[in-house]
Amino acid sequence: MELLLCMACLNPSDSFAAFNKKKLIRLAEHYPCEFSKLDILALDTELDTYINDLKSAKEFLDLRKIPDLAQRLVETKRDIVYPLVYMLLKLALILPVATATVERAFSAMNIVKNRLRNRMGDTCINDCLVTYIEKNILREVENEKVVNRYQNMKTRREQL
Repeated sequence: MELLLCMACLNPSDSFAAFNKKKLIRLAEHYPCEFSKLDILALDTELDTYINDLKSAKEFLDLRKIPDLAQRLVETKRDIVYPLVYMLLKLALILPVATATVERAFSAMNIVKNRLRNRMGDTCINDCLVTYIEKNILREVENEKVVNRYQNMKTRREQL
């Protein structure tokens, strides 16, 4: 929940009314692989310049959503001027998609790994999950091709 509240501070509507420097720095601290301690110190200064620049720029007055802000930053080449802020914007745009993907995977695992399949190994459950999650792609594979592939495989046990 904290991530969502921090991401909301990037919202450009109403002339960046939701802007909160402390929350944006906190958002960066949640991503230590992306933002080093030095980057976070630089972000503190960059955010001051960023907000003053964008509030006074005519190109950013009509923006309503974070994706629009990211696009306008690139169009005006300000993504180069404010690379750390732009990284925060990219993370804010990716987070909902990444979260939804993980939620779908766990939901699929609850369906695939039920009480009857409780002792399933990691490899088997991974294969089952891939086929369940990617069922739209799998529907395009012809049954005849699968049968032929298995028939052409060598046997694992010697025949008695």
